[in-house]
Order: sequence, then C-alpha cells, then structure tokens
Amino acid sequence: MSDELTPQLLLQAYGMGIFPMAESRDSDALFWVDPTDRGVFPLDGFYISRSLRRAILAADYRIAVNSDFEGTMRHCADRPETWINDDIFALYGMLHDMGHAHSLEVWRGDTMIGGVYGVSLGGAFYGESMFSGATNGSKIALAYLVDRLRMGGFALFDTQFITPHLATLGAVEIPRAAFQEELAAALELNGNFNAPATPSPQLLIQRSTQTS
Repeated sequence: MSDELTPQLLLQAYGMGIFPMAESRDSDALFWVDPTDRGVFPLDGFYISRSLRRAILAADYRIAVNSDFEGTMRHCADRPETWINDDIFALYGMLHDMGHAHSLEVWRGDTMIGGVYGVSLGGAFYGESMFSGATNGSKIALAYLVDRLRMGGFALFDTQFITPHLATLGAVEIPRAAFQEELAAALELNGNFNAPATPSPQLLIQRSTQTS
C-alpha cells in the first residue's frame, strides 16, 4: 500500500467530499473521485415496497453490526468486476479498527445473506458497497441501516453514485454544490453508529412509515 495514503488522509478526503477507488481488484493504484452529481439517501425517504415489507416482517434473519466487517467487504468484492483492491481492504480495515468504518449484516443461520459497509464522520455516513446473497438481502440491510442512521443522529447518507436499484428505494441525485452544503452541515453533528438498538421488524416498519 502506498505510504502516502493513510487512514487519516482518507478521513480528510471524506470531509472534503472525495473518495478513492481502484480501476479493478488487480490494480496497484487508487484515484480520487468527486462526482458532478452525487447520490444520496434522504433519511426520511426510504421506500419500503409491499414485497420488501413482507420480507422484513418474515423475520427469518438476524441483523448484526460490525460482527464481520472483513467478511462484508469480501462479499461486496465477490463479483466479476470490482473497485475493491488490496489497498482498499487494508485502508478500510484500519478505519474499522479506528471506529470510522462499519458494517451492517443480514444473517440467516450461519450465512451472511446481505450486507453493507461504509464510513462515518460526524453526522455523515458514506455508503461504500453492499451485496445480496439471497432475495432482498441488500434491501433488508439498507432498511435497517437507514433506521440506524436516523436513530443515531446522522443527517447525510451518501451513496456516491445512484443506480436504478437504489432509485427504487428512494435514493436521489443532487448537484455537487448541494452535496457540499449538506456535507458541511452534517460534519457539525456527532452521529453515533453504534448506539441505536436494532429494532424489531414491526418497529422498523412503523418508524419507516412515519418518516417516509
């Protein structure tokens, strides 16, 4: 890993609204990204469809937080093309050890069927990647993540880019200038990712309905 890129420098970059990526898992280099249009999840606008509501209420899973951060990253990278290379693994592992990178996992028995990881800084959470190993796995993870951020005092959920999948759940795209304004306000806050208790499926649905 380059000696120039440290976890501290990475946090400074996030504070300015930029983040690193690699061209591929085999790439030796990282580059900085500052999208012209930024994907964000309004924390009061997560959309739970009827099918997702049924999947959540089925409760045939359990939610864990930071129980297998490395495993979550590896699941996220387990695809034909990925920007998660060895340097990314190392850097975000260090951020996790520092308390700035987190995973939320969906487990069915001993199998992780969905998950998401990202970086927290002040009242901003930067979603890095997610995966689904079973139907609705990633959607369930996102539903619980949005609730956790809301209950933990966060104001901004950055998705970096927007995809059709994220758009169906309520993610939107905003100009860079608007993102910078929201980021500046969020960084003045002190979000706590670890404090909120994981709600029951029923309470999750109730709180989501009240805010959407």
